[in-house]
Formats: sequence, C-alpha cells, structure tokens
Amino acid sequence: MAYGAHRSPLLPPHPDLSLARDCEQCLGWGTVVTRDGDHELCHVCQPDPADGGSPAPSGS
Repeated sequence: MAYGAHRSPLLPPHPDLSLARDCEQCLGWGTVVTRDGDHELCHVCQPDPADGGSPAPSGS
C-alpha cells in the first residue's frame, strides 16, 4: 500500500492540457504512470521534444 508520494530529484512533466482534452489514453491528464510508478508525458497526445514538437501519430 502506498502511503505518500516518493521524493524525486526530477520535476514532474508539464503536459499541454488543451492537447490532452479528448485523449483516451491519458483520459485528459496529459501524463501516464509507468509500471515503475514514474509519471511521463502521454505518447499519444503530447508532443515529443525529440521530433520537433508534434504529437505522436495515433495508431488507430
């Protein structure tokens, strides 16, 4: 059972909520939680800084 947030030296990601509004993957939050418990930007609706800032293409 979790009793509180883990302390991390990394800042949480800051999603663009206007892009996340209708996303079915992250349910509008703009972030997802990995199996390790880390927060990362949603790969479906949030831009990837490595490819120039455009959202990843949806597979469906």
